[in-house]
Amino acid sequence: MSVPAKAPRRTIRPALAACLFVAQALYAGWLGAVPNPAPARLKPKTLAAFERYVRLTDEQNAAELSRGVAFLLPDRRPEEERGAAYAGIRGGGVAIDRLHMRDGGKAIECPNGLIHHWAGVIFIPGATLDDTLRILEDYDHHADYYAPDVQRSKTLSHQGDDFRVLLRFRRKKVITVVLNTEHDVHYSRPDATHAVSRSSATRITEVENPGEKDEREKTPGDDGGYLWRMETWWHLFEKDGGTYVQCESVSLTRDIPTGLGWLVGPFVNSIPRESLLFTLNATRKAAEKLHAK
Repeated sequence: MSVPAKAPRRTIRPALAACLFVAQALYAGWLGAVPNPAPARLKPKTLAAFERYVRLTDEQNAAELSRGVAFLLPDRRPEEERGAAYAGIRGGGVAIDRLHMRDGGKAIECPNGLIHHWAGVIFIPGATLDDTLRILEDYDHHADYYAPDVQRSKTLSHQGDDFRVLLRFRRKKVITVVLNTEHDVHYSRPDATHAVSRSSATRITEVENPGEKDEREKTPGDDGGYLWRMETWWHLFEKDGGTYVQCESVSLTRDIPTGLGWLVGPFVNSIPRESLLFTLNATRKAAEKLHAK
């Protein structure tokens, strides 16, 4: 009785291996071929909508400060929720909300762009108001306090309560974006236990090939559109054996290009919230370290 030949199995295995190799190569090539979204140009109507949004936010914050109400985010919540909100913050949590400024009750449309408005609050036990301000105003060391999100930091000028600073941001979410930014910052202290600051990004440029010999800045407003504008408000309140720190940010990015939502969407939608969380937690860590010395 003859034994069945096994040649067919030997010929199938190499063929199958070759098919798998080709499939893996194609898959790896697809992963490596991440498309580069077409440049997004900041249009006048987009900028006008953002500036209107910021103006209304400034007016609301100024009105609340003058009336002495809603200094911190939990103060805007119903009275029965405030106690629990503050307890959670003092327990080490972060109260964070997405905000929506309205004009006469109507949403503010931003054609060809997206406005991101977030605010968050933390509590730093044991830290004084002066401790916390020392961290925030020490721009020459922000690359240490806020690494790896901040790669470079420098005070360009400082006179009294006014600062002009340079910050290089590196942000990664599917894609990596490096930005050179300059900011005008003004601080004020209404009384011994409160402090506020207002920061406005005066220049934002996307960096191409960062760290390489051919590194260059793209033309502002004619780039990837990952950050066109950024406005920030800080509120500090020394109370309950520590300092409450609130950061509120309004930023402008490109809208989501058709067909590339999987690539651009996660960056422009989640980075503002994640960056705010990181900034608040890094501030707490730096202030606690300073207080412990």
